[in-house]
Amino acid sequence: MSKLKQAALILLGAVAGILVSLNFQAIAERAGRAPLPIEELRAFTEVFGAIKTNYVEPVEDKKLINEAINGMLSGLDPHSAYLDAEAFRELQVGTQGQFGGLGIEVGMEDGFVKVISPIEDTPAFRAGVKPGDLIIKLDDTQVKGMSLNDAVKRMRGKPNTQITLTISRKGEAQPIVVTLTRAVIKVQSVKSKVIEPGYGWVRVSQFQETTAESLVRHLDGLFKQGVSKGLVLDLRNDPGGLLYGAVAISAAFLPQKVLVVSTDGRTDDARKKYLATIEDYVRGGRDDVLKNLPAAAKTVPMVVLVNGGSASASEIVAGALQDHKRATVIGTQTFGKGSVQTIMPLGNNTAIKLTTARYYTPSGRSIQAKGITPDLIVEEPGAQAARLREADLQRHLQNGDAAGEKTPAPAKPAAAAPAVPAEPPKPIELGSKDDFQLAQAIAHLKGEPVKGQPPTVAQTTKPAPKTN
Repeated sequence: MSKLKQAALILLGAVAGILVSLNFQAIAERAGRAPLPIEELRAFTEVFGAIKTNYVEPVEDKKLINEAINGMLSGLDPHSAYLDAEAFRELQVGTQGQFGGLGIEVGMEDGFVKVISPIEDTPAFRAGVKPGDLIIKLDDTQVKGMSLNDAVKRMRGKPNTQITLTISRKGEAQPIVVTLTRAVIKVQSVKSKVIEPGYGWVRVSQFQETTAESLVRHLDGLFKQGVSKGLVLDLRNDPGGLLYGAVAISAAFLPQKVLVVSTDGRTDDARKKYLATIEDYVRGGRDDVLKNLPAAAKTVPMVVLVNGGSASASEIVAGALQDHKRATVIGTQTFGKGSVQTIMPLGNNTAIKLTTARYYTPSGRSIQAKGITPDLIVEEPGAQAARLREADLQRHLQNGDAAGEKTPAPAKPAAAAPAVPAEPPKPIELGSKDDFQLAQAIAHLKGEPVKGQPPTVAQTTKPAPKTN
């Protein structure tokens, strides 16, 4: 028993050393020189010792410590996490627009993997994986009990290898089984085209390191093709990405030096204001990514399209353009991820992703767990019933409005009459002639009436059949 106590004391010292190395002691001193929680750390060491001595199979110290760190972070909120060497490397590669896997943005909910948004032109998107889908099996392995990191590792793999996902989808009586072929995911973060003479469409699907430069090239092409009457910035199903990328995209359309977004947290580093200036959207002494921006980008009439898959950085852009009256926001309520995650590298090429602040629009609105409310609500065909949002995630961070009151949810449209069950609608290609929301955005730019619901909803809705 004395050996166990000795081991526990050694571990207690090691844990204290880890906390010091992570600057937790410095943070505690700034908060009032609070002492380390010795009793809780002692309980931790006792549990560690009990597992090492009594667990049915031997367990490596490294695994126990890693799982303890992972549990500490995942218990805070849905976005804080421990990144082992592989996950940290994939995160770094992902921000550059290329990584291996299936092409889905995921989170953890009640022990299962939930799809936040599929990325366009990826295996998951082409197979019809939808936001809100609950992944319950990976090949023959149950997801229940896995960590999010473990589940993501299983979904990642060598290109041209296959994995079978078993999906539970709201409204479907039976699980859906899809077999996907892994691929190298190269995300083209910006697309554009002329919708009709004078009107252009530019889509940002993710905020990466090169997104702002790519946007400038696409805008230049559109304006050279005669786009002058109106521009639609499409942020639907954009899960976000880099904060400074969102500031750069906002700055492309706003006057210089106006406020784009502010963040507020417990430390000085977490309390910042980001303006439409080169200092706030360029990192590491690089050239101004907006130096070749066409002047027309600042004045062309604009609509921003959003939906429940628009999250984080895309909500920053939509909120900034809405608050400055630069664009009309059209679509449906956004996801509501209004928190900032800071990547803190550790030793051995690992890191922690820690929620350090909430962000606020220029008018001071917190988007956390609420989202951006469009100026004009335009529904997307058959997609809203299953939408997963930040407020649906367990342990989500509260809104954090200055007044301390809950922000009322936006009014929902009146319920329609019960409809006869129908086949799920096929996914509509964004930017196509069948894109109802885009058509309404163009109508608004022309000064024409905007329809709130697709005509197909009214046409296919019938009274429920009577039973004898």
